Amino acid sequence: QVQLVESGGRLVQAGGSLRLSCAASGRTASTYAMGWFRQAPGKEREFVAAISLRGGNTYYTDSVKGRFTISREYAKNTVYLQMNSLKSEDTAVYYCAARYGAASLKYDDYEYWGQGTQVTVSS
Repeated sequence: QVQLVESGGRLVQAGGSLRLSCAASGRTASTYAMGWFRQAPGKEREFVAAISLRGGNTYYTDSVKGRFTISREYAKNTVYLQMNSLKSEDTAVYYCAARYGAASLKYDDYEYWGQGTQVTVSS
């Protein structure tokens, strides 16, 4: 079992930056690939970014490439999502997810989920 707790979401002005954190706990938490997804009101949950088990591979949806960076700190069992140049369309609840195996862009491939953290970007 892996428990995930996100933090860092808040109201920010367009053009600003935020860093989301996802603290993982539980047995072998460091052996999971990690991902960030988001869900805006009235929309389906969508892939944002993912990082492989060893951190060597990262993946991003096109709309955040060049603005968002996913990283992981093994000593703290924490995954981060650095978000720069935020836009109003980035407003959503952001979820951290974990899966045993390779990183994936698919929602259904992830086994464990956090409770989400709200990011609101005002224009």
